[in-house]
Amino acid sequence: MKKLFAYFAALGRKLLELRDSPHAIAGGVAIGIFIGFTPLFGVKTLLCLGLAYLLRCSKIAAVIAVSLHDVVAPFWPIMLKIEYEIGAAILCLIHQTPPAISIQHFHISELMKWTTFLDVGLPLLVGSLFISAPTAVISYAGMLGLLQFRERRRAARAGGTKEHRRNAEDATDGTEP
Repeated sequence: MKKLFAYFAALGRKLLELRDSPHAIAGGVAIGIFIGFTPLFGVKTLLCLGLAYLLRCSKIAAVIAVSLHDVVAPFWPIMLKIEYEIGAAILCLIHQTPPAISIQHFHISELMKWTTFLDVGLPLLVGSLFISAPTAVISYAGMLGLLQFRERRRAARAGGTKEHRRNAEDATDGTEP
C-alpha cells in the first residue's frame, strides 16, 4: 500500500515540476480529469493526448492526470451507478427499466450489440459528462492557482536573493577606500 501511495505522490511531484506555462499544465490536468471520469476504458490515454494536442495544453500533464484519476478505481461501481442514473434521467430513460436477463440466457455476445450500448453506454457517457465537466473546471482553477502561487514564490525568492546580493555589493563598494 505504501508503494502505491509513493507512486501517486511521485506522479504529483512530476506534475508540479513540469516546465511549461501554468495555463498549459492546468489545461492538461483538466483534460486528464475530464477524460478520466468517462467510461471510455482503454482509450482514455489516447483521447487525452489528442485533446491536449488540439487544445495546445501539456500532453504530459494530461496523461499524468488521467493516471492519477485511477486513485478512484475502488469507487468505480458507485461512480458508474451515479453516472448511469444521471444520464438516464437526462435522456428520460429513468422510467424504463432494463430488461431482466437471467444468467442461463446470458451470452457474452450481448455486450457487443449496439442496443446494449444505447441502453447502458449512452446514459453512462452522458452522465459522466455532467460529473466530469465541473470537476475539470475545478481542477483547472485549482491547479492554475497552485502553479501561479509557486511561480510568484519562486520569483520572490530569486528577486530577494538578487536584491540582497546587490545591497551587499553596494555596501562593500561604498566602504572600500
